[in-house]
Amino acid sequence: MKLIFEKSREGIGCSILPDCDVPVCSLSDGQKRQEAWKLPQIAEVDISRHYKELVKRVHGVNDGFYPLGSCTMKYNPQVNEEMAKLPGFTGIHPLQPADTVQGCLSVIKELETDLCEITGMDGMTMQPAAGAHGEFTGLLLIKAYLQAKGETKRTKIIVPDSAHGTNPASASMAGFDIVNIPSNEEGCVDLEALRAAVGEDTAGLMLTNPNTVGIFDKNILDITSIIHEAGGLCYYDGANLNAIMGIVRPGDMGFDVIHLNLHKTFSTPHGGGGPGAGAVGCKEFLKPFLPDDYVVETESGLAMVTPEQTIGRVKEFYGNFLVVVKALAYVKTLGKEGIPEASSNAVLNANYMRVCLKDTYDMAYEGICMHEFVMTLEKLHHDKDVSALDVAKMLLDNGIHPPTMYFPLIVHEALMVEPTETESKETLDHAVEVFKKIYATAMENPEILHQCPMTTPVGRLDEVRAARNPVLKYE
Repeated sequence: MKLIFEKSREGIGCSILPDCDVPVCSLSDGQKRQEAWKLPQIAEVDISRHYKELVKRVHGVNDGFYPLGSCTMKYNPQVNEEMAKLPGFTGIHPLQPADTVQGCLSVIKELETDLCEITGMDGMTMQPAAGAHGEFTGLLLIKAYLQAKGETKRTKIIVPDSAHGTNPASASMAGFDIVNIPSNEEGCVDLEALRAAVGEDTAGLMLTNPNTVGIFDKNILDITSIIHEAGGLCYYDGANLNAIMGIVRPGDMGFDVIHLNLHKTFSTPHGGGGPGAGAVGCKEFLKPFLPDDYVVETESGLAMVTPEQTIGRVKEFYGNFLVVVKALAYVKTLGKEGIPEASSNAVLNANYMRVCLKDTYDMAYEGICMHEFVMTLEKLHHDKDVSALDVAKMLLDNGIHPPTMYFPLIVHEALMVEPTETESKETLDHAVEVFKKIYATAMENPEILHQCPMTTPVGRLDEVRAARNPVLKYE
């Protein structure tokens, strides 16, 4: 397929803009570009065909099964998109007076109220633009709180070895030192290692529960108590909330601050560069530190205020507002009964696939999982030279997006599968059949897997070369 720049021809174009209906303001020479934009010159019909051809080359949730572990690639209901298209939401300006956007402020306030109820928090900001941005914001809340108390010696954040890579990265960006602790044989936090790690310099702990291997840590109350007794705060990474929303609340587990991936748990679009939203919730004692522009009820209606000890803005205005609209539409569509049902079905689907595959593939951990499960292909790699990457590439030839590969790092040759609640039993049965067929092929003719994918627009790539020498622009 040619790049759109390669299809460009001098003098070709499409004039689709209407005549200007306001006075034209001419720029001085000093304000103008010195060189013309290097934009492709192409007819409208060819633009349309170009992007249609690109669509055929990608795989999304609306194309087929997408069991990307830890990412919760659930289907985004169309009703969410319809709500976000309403003129009252799309036709506003961020600098309008608060009394002219009461409906929009009520959306923010209502979602805040609902998410606080779901998570057990007391305050919530929708301003962060993504999950990792939410992590960073939550850690800034912890830092501001500790500094306000004069606890400047608390500089260390404890992170389990199974954590998402964004956890230590976010903590480091916030100015903390990272203390890594190992998991036990069950894939959960090693309590003795945690006790040995805490001290007067402990600022807090970052943890997700269920954790990255899909297991709900039965010692969670002990874990948060150890941190609190040491004087630290507990941060909940909401990446895996889809397994427990409406059933168990992080606030009741002992967590003080939380970020939510609205694109994972609350069905707003995921991937493609955004826009996203990483809502951050906190307990009452952290509310004074929330980002600027916090929605409150006043006698004259809803207004945006500056919290007393705010960390300031983390994004311009109030974040990606239309994503918030979509999340509220999802919450209201499911309601009090539907939200826990969605979580239950996510857990059911994951365990159904796990049980169907456990006699064929080696599971990293025994027993019931939550929303996802992790397989280890270490033995298959040793015996047949078939890696997790090889299996993933053959899944592409069968119309299935691969699971997350080689993560978490504590599991060798890992494939992490998360089917989500929006997949039918028929889809899961087909996926199980494909996984078993691939395993049989690995047993009988492993060399075939080294050649996959063979039916996709692009075949097996040199991934090392692509990572080290990426071509990032068209010359």
